[in-house]
Amino acid sequence: MDYIFCARNTSGGAFGTNPGPTKFLEIPAIASSHKPDMAIARGDWFRKVIDIARTGTDPLGRPTGEVLIYIHGFNTDLPLILKRHRLIRKGLDSLGYAGAVVSFDWPCADTALNYLEDRTDAKLTALRLVTDAVVPFARIQAPDCAISTHVLAHSMGAFVLHEAFDDADDRPALVQHGWSLGQVMLLAADVSADSMGPSAVSASLYRHCVRLTNYANPFDAVLSISGAKRVGVAPRVGRIGLPASAPSKAVNVDVGVYYDERREDFAGLTNADHCFHFQSPEMLKDIYLTLLGEVDRASIPTRYERDGKLYLRP
Repeated sequence: MDYIFCARNTSGGAFGTNPGPTKFLEIPAIASSHKPDMAIARGDWFRKVIDIARTGTDPLGRPTGEVLIYIHGFNTDLPLILKRHRLIRKGLDSLGYAGAVVSFDWPCADTALNYLEDRTDAKLTALRLVTDAVVPFARIQAPDCAISTHVLAHSMGAFVLHEAFDDADDRPALVQHGWSLGQVMLLAADVSADSMGPSAVSASLYRHCVRLTNYANPFDAVLSISGAKRVGVAPRVGRIGLPASAPSKAVNVDVGVYYDERREDFAGLTNADHCFHFQSPEMLKDIYLTLLGEVDRASIPTRYERDGKLYLRP
């Protein structure tokens, strides 16, 4: 089974492209897409995910484990969301990851022309990420369970994460809960690079995570400010990397050299420069090692350092 929580509206027995009540889905292995009739009770969904997430016990005898939440980007249809979810889950499982992988499906269309509307819907539903998953998982952690929650956000999914944490810190009912994430990983992040410094907007994201890793590709044409569909927005952190003012818990990994030398491997993918990560064994291994958190950022074997910067090994 695969597990997704979905914030889309429903129409005619199918999910739409507008915000709607959150549904917690259990998806059979034979399904090629997720549908509203796959919804199960919220409590049952969490219990099943936590059962998968448990990997052992800590010195105090408490169950330990990992949950990774994947957040998709814009212009992503339902079959592709599920396909990438499974690529991540199966790729990590093959490397030894024993925790759970779940996905947050926020309402987006399946055309790049819908970029601005997708961005609006992303902002409208962003808080659901915190209220419907991050905080509940944090509550489950204490006092008798030590399950760590992580996030992997792609493209506009990073914007969803960014807005969710900023919004959550403005709400007293959520601030009183001691919720946090372990590892936050951004792929091709569609977020202004300037906003990822020590600004008020990013402060919430940095405050609620142990480590933030940004994977930047300077060859990412989708994130180019010259793109007509992107209406000349500011340079994106998924293209130019984190600003020098980013907090010490943030680390930038340049994947441009890797992508440039391996272009032929991803020649059949649409927007490969923006989406190759899901088909890359080296990327998935770097994500896996980052999740483990056992090796210092500069010593993870899938990376090398040059002139004070970290790069993914080709």
